[in-house]
Amino acid sequence: MQTNSNEVPSFYDDVEIGSGDRDTKLIQGIKKAIDGEFSAISCYKQLSENAPRADEARQIREIRQDEIRHFQDFSQIYTSLTGQKPSPQLTEECPADYRKGLETAFVDEQKTSDFYLDIADRAKSSKVQDVFRRAAADEQNHAVWFLYYLNRPQFHNNPIRQNAENYGAIGAINAVELTFPQALIYALQDEYLAQSRYNNILNNFGEIRTFKRIKQAELRHIDALLNLFERYQIPVPEDDSEQFVSTPENVKDAYRKGVVGEVDNIAMYDRYLSYQIPEDARMVFTQLRNASVNHLEAFRRGLARR
Repeated sequence: MQTNSNEVPSFYDDVEIGSGDRDTKLIQGIKKAIDGEFSAISCYKQLSENAPRADEARQIREIRQDEIRHFQDFSQIYTSLTGQKPSPQLTEECPADYRKGLETAFVDEQKTSDFYLDIADRAKSSKVQDVFRRAAADEQNHAVWFLYYLNRPQFHNNPIRQNAENYGAIGAINAVELTFPQALIYALQDEYLAQSRYNNILNNFGEIRTFKRIKQAELRHIDALLNLFERYQIPVPEDDSEQFVSTPENVKDAYRKGVVGEVDNIAMYDRYLSYQIPEDARMVFTQLRNASVNHLEAFRRGLARR
């Protein structure tokens, strides 16, 4: 979707073109971004039409509107820097299958977010930097939506997430790369998993004080994470943790599984705290990690008594 105006939009009339902004690689990068947005606009129209639910179709249309805005902004910048209007081209075909389309969109949005940050770093104009950094944040948010839809029940057989090795703390530990939204999703999944595990133990072995007390603490952990989801406008994943819970053989086995779960949970938060993350998230992750250390000691004491 191209702008109809024959004039360079006034917003970029006063862009100061430094040596970096005359960089051929920068202009090539902006052209690549324009082509990518042009392709996304086309693909997301098809994806929204194939969506099985009305809310998914509506959200994908909203994502498409973001991409149209990006396309227009990038085209204005390109014209301001080169004196020419871009000639956008489709760079990839959109998968006909809805699930494959979501998977492709998820991967593309992740890569595109990093690409836009690279462009922002290369540009000398603060306006150009701001446009690409905002676009990068949008792309990251889009990726989370696509991941959320891949997690929905109709895709429970999807090998990307629906197995024990790619869920909760284990998923976070096994992930090659992690974004902040992904880290939050894995953390919430792991707290959901702890709740389901303790519910199973209490239902099968009665009111064991240690598990009852720690279960209440885990509810507070969930609330703390949900506040971060709301603050950063990240979609909250559904709680499908019960499918990963099995009943322990006995109370000793229950304590053993509690130890293993807390060790994994601590390792997950240790990994998160090694990254550059928002300070409010660092505070929450630190508090939850420290609480898990206390839970681990409680489970170890209970295991030693058996």
